[in-house]
Amino acid sequence: MEQYNVTGMSCAACSARVEKAVSKVPGVKSCSVSLLTNSMGVEGDAPAEAVIRAVEEAGYGAAAKRAAAKSGPAADDGDMLKDRETPVLKHRLAASLGFLIVLMYFSMGHMMWNWPVPAFFADNHVAMGLLQLILTAIVMVINQKFFISGFRGLLHKAPNMDTLVALGSGASFVYSVYALFAMTAAQTRGDMAGVMEYMHEFYFESAAMILTLITVGKMLEARSKGKTTDALKSLMKLAPKTATIIEGGKEVEVSIDQVKKGDIFVVRPGENIPVDGIVLEGSSAVNESALTGESIPVDKGAGDQVSAATTNQSGFIKCQASRVGEDTTLSQIIQMVSDASATKAPIAKVADKVSGIFVPIVIVIAAVTILAWLIAGQSVGFALARGISVLVISCPCALGLATPVAIMVGNGMGAKNGTMFKTAVSLEETGKTQIVALDKTGTITSGEPKVTDIIPAKGFTEKQLLELASALEKKSEHPLARAVLTRAEEEKMEAREVTDFRALPGNGLSAVLDGAVLCGGNFTFISSQAEVTEEMKRRSEQLAEEGKTPLFFSKDGSMAGVIAVADTIKEDSPQAVKELQNMGIHVVMLTGDNERTARAVGKQAGVDAVIAGVLPEGKENVIRELKKKGKVAMVGDGINDAPALTRADIGIAIGAGTDIAIDAADVVLMKSRLSDVPAAIRLSRATLRNIHENLFWAFFYNAVGIPLAAGVWFPLFGWKLNPMFGAAAMSLSSFCVVTNALRLNFFKMHDASGDKKIKAKRKEEKIMEKTMKIEGMMCGHCEARVKKCLEALPEVNEAVVSHEAGTAVVTLNSQIEDDVLKKTVEDQDYKVLSIENSGK
Repeated sequence: MEQYNVTGMSCAACSARVEKAVSKVPGVKSCSVSLLTNSMGVEGDAPAEAVIRAVEEAGYGAAAKRAAAKSGPAADDGDMLKDRETPVLKHRLAASLGFLIVLMYFSMGHMMWNWPVPAFFADNHVAMGLLQLILTAIVMVINQKFFISGFRGLLHKAPNMDTLVALGSGASFVYSVYALFAMTAAQTRGDMAGVMEYMHEFYFESAAMILTLITVGKMLEARSKGKTTDALKSLMKLAPKTATIIEGGKEVEVSIDQVKKGDIFVVRPGENIPVDGIVLEGSSAVNESALTGESIPVDKGAGDQVSAATTNQSGFIKCQASRVGEDTTLSQIIQMVSDASATKAPIAKVADKVSGIFVPIVIVIAAVTILAWLIAGQSVGFALARGISVLVISCPCALGLATPVAIMVGNGMGAKNGTMFKTAVSLEETGKTQIVALDKTGTITSGEPKVTDIIPAKGFTEKQLLELASALEKKSEHPLARAVLTRAEEEKMEAREVTDFRALPGNGLSAVLDGAVLCGGNFTFISSQAEVTEEMKRRSEQLAEEGKTPLFFSKDGSMAGVIAVADTIKEDSPQAVKELQNMGIHVVMLTGDNERTARAVGKQAGVDAVIAGVLPEGKENVIRELKKKGKVAMVGDGINDAPALTRADIGIAIGAGTDIAIDAADVVLMKSRLSDVPAAIRLSRATLRNIHENLFWAFFYNAVGIPLAAGVWFPLFGWKLNPMFGAAAMSLSSFCVVTNALRLNFFKMHDASGDKKIKAKRKEEKIMEKTMKIEGMMCGHCEARVKKCLEALPEVNEAVVSHEAGTAVVTLNSQIEDDVLKKTVEDQDYKVLSIENSGK
């Protein structure tokens, strides 16, 4: 996506105009304009010159953002987010107020409350009128931006909010000038009654007050908008400015943009790590809270990865730069947040369509209002006041800001808590998730096998068993060997050296230690070397049923014991699954692991259904089938999860996973915690709720305000709206929308207390599922055949069939006998091995 800075936009009608103009450029696939950040994201192969020309022809300015510097986050990105509006608006407001106070003193203070004025003005009504004209003209010059932008929009046939303000203030001023000239004519005729009548037709103070009040609103809006980008600005501030590299054997401090991939750099305690790298020497505790939100420091040693903007808290480390400039983790996070603010959520399209035609419709309503009151016999002044009120109370800004401010704040909240939404679409759609499919390894589980049980045989102790196992496994390259050695290290044991080491593929290992023959491996291999008691065999089968892998060991032909190794589930996984279920979400575990292990892990985690033995393309097929039941989010971390992450409505990548998985996903969880999945869904739902509140207020405000301003209720209740109050209401409407969005900053993503209401609703749904184990399916045609015959049964809502896993997960709308399901499948020449209830 190419990004541009856009200047001259004042409201949602402007952004809609720019978007429409750029979308017509040949080669542009999609265009999204953000009024909040005054930026534009363009996808396609259209040249930048053509895009900029289209923006300029629409009456606005544009410039391509400079490519990200090698130092990381582009300097102009931070510059773009700098609040330039508020200081300018403050000066304009101060100057406007100074002249407005004087104007109000003469026009209302003297006329209404008889405040004293210089003798020259006491009975000189023409002089009073001329003074008001001059003061109003000065205020109009100070706020000339409204007139320039407003009338330029009219010339380009794209009226905007400034057009409404300019027309309202301009009409007040022109009519007041007419009244002033009419007054001079009456005075020359000696018609003092006429002079006093025209004096009351002055709207100079309204013309100046409208501009001043709108400026107040603009300033409040600008300050609030500035706060919505705080998260992105704070991320940019984290970017280090210098690095200490080793050059010619000496330490040299250089600018961050001079660091190249492969350079060796050093980081002392208390310093920030300048770029992503790999530790070569030393060890330290690194605070990664800036990137992950996790406050507990992470221990780093040789071979470990470190990231830019994290803080070295203790030891001296020497590292090699692996990713620099825009490739660093920090830069990629900033890019994700920035891209999300430059894209549009689907819900924004409704407001955009309304905003695009809003201003012309308001101008027509104002004209019709004036004409209607004139026809009804009211004075020109009365009719004009009603028309001006319509112009200045109408607020397209509230409509245009309703979605982007909430998206920006929500995305910033996510970034602060280590949850990255890549686009506004992903932030909105995540909350609509109905089914969550979880990968097992590295997502529900830690992804690293660990020793869970040590069961020594008679004559051996746990320590002796672990000692001989670690000595035997020391030279093995098998992943399970690492688990045994890690446990030995935790127990402060040093693995002893063995001789005559042999690896026997498919069986196990053998070696000699102090003259004794050690063997380790599976049950079949060890039972050929030593006698395995029935008790030990029973214990090992029980471990296998729990999803653990039993490793058997013997010494000199005697059974030494069993060590169980398993990929243990993460501490927060069961709670995360429970929270998802409480939110009314159906949770499915997908894995390439065997059925027995998958069932054991699924039971520990508490998922609703388990689909095991699925290859990468099989996961993608399962997601395709699940999408027919509802909106699906896939959570994974490996390369094999990438197809499923792409196929799902929302792909959620665990941050510690592979780059491919992260690239394929819509949401990235930097902390690699499963509990962040329900937190991300909560934040999405809260953001969407906030958008709905903003849109309701924007539509409600205009629906109520415009008829009131037009004088619809005047014949019934005598209600009429002074243009000055209309301008004040318009100013406050945008401010209210932005302030409401800022409430998201106080939202607690990990607070599950609000999920209980959804849980009660979920219990009424009664999900009924059966998992059928089927033998004989060989390809996709077999899947389709089994699926078709099962779904032909009236009790079956859907059947998710996988020939790789050899399963059919059947969703039922009413009870059905297992024999009926079995006969239905076996009539198609396949064999049903088992049928299990897998629903809740």
